[in-house]
Amino acid sequence: MLSLVDLHKRFGEVTALDGAGFDVEPGRIVGFLGPNGAGKTTAMRCVFDLVEPDSGTVTWGGRPITHEDRLSFGYMPEERGLYPKMKIGEQLSYFGRLSGLSRSDAAGEAAAWLERLGLAERALSKLEELSHGNQQRVQLAASLVHRPQLAVLDEPFSGLDPIGVEAMADIIRSLAGSGMGVVFSSHQLDLVEDVCQDVVIIDRGRVMVSGTLDELKDRSEHLHLEVTVDGKEWDPQLADAIYAGNSRASNRYLVDRDVDVTAILERARAAGTVTQFSVEPPRLSDIFREAVQR
Repeated sequence: MLSLVDLHKRFGEVTALDGAGFDVEPGRIVGFLGPNGAGKTTAMRCVFDLVEPDSGTVTWGGRPITHEDRLSFGYMPEERGLYPKMKIGEQLSYFGRLSGLSRSDAAGEAAAWLERLGLAERALSKLEELSHGNQQRVQLAASLVHRPQLAVLDEPFSGLDPIGVEAMADIIRSLAGSGMGVVFSSHQLDLVEDVCQDVVIIDRGRVMVSGTLDELKDRSEHLHLEVTVDGKEWDPQLADAIYAGNSRASNRYLVDRDVDVTAILERARAAGTVTQFSVEPPRLSDIFREAVQR
């Protein structure tokens, strides 16, 4: 298990991490969320000793991480770091050898990943000759070609089209299914809710909430209310309601857990024909908004 414990890091006057910590267990997928500048990338870099924390610890299996441990990790950085003029098959094999694979094993893993990603016929193509989405796929393969025990992926879905997003999500699910721990950052909250079992939300260098998705929904102070009356705008007359839609026409609200749902429904019926009325646990986007607006 990977554990980040009470990490602190300052860059001059800027506090990047302020006591941040969380765990990544084998076979679990952790969504690491936060606004831009919240500290996500800094925390990930601490795992790989690319940034040294001012205090706090990063451990693997309950002990300090060694260089040999890091060779068994896979890292997909936010700043993509492949060689644009190098053939992608050779490039993946090269990264496999850098992480300790033999030449033959590295070549075999490179070929297997290109086949899995639908790029086997492009093995002799230079990276710069590929589309952005395919370059992203090669970057993922480069981080996993050495069969790591842990995958740390910084914005792996960035720039992918819907088909590419689903393919990437399937790969991440299969990695966890094989027993690998996976942590990835993303701003696509619906996707995180669909893929992840665990969620960590960080803001201003501090972990605001963490736990399984079900735990976070149970701990939330709000419920998700959706109401439509005659397809028109409708005011639920809730002084403490938080409007959760992009416009009032969406009729979505966050309401306190102890709200009188029956009274709301009665007001909706008095206003017109109710075509939709549902009260559900909060969505991840609701929990995220609740966490970072504290």
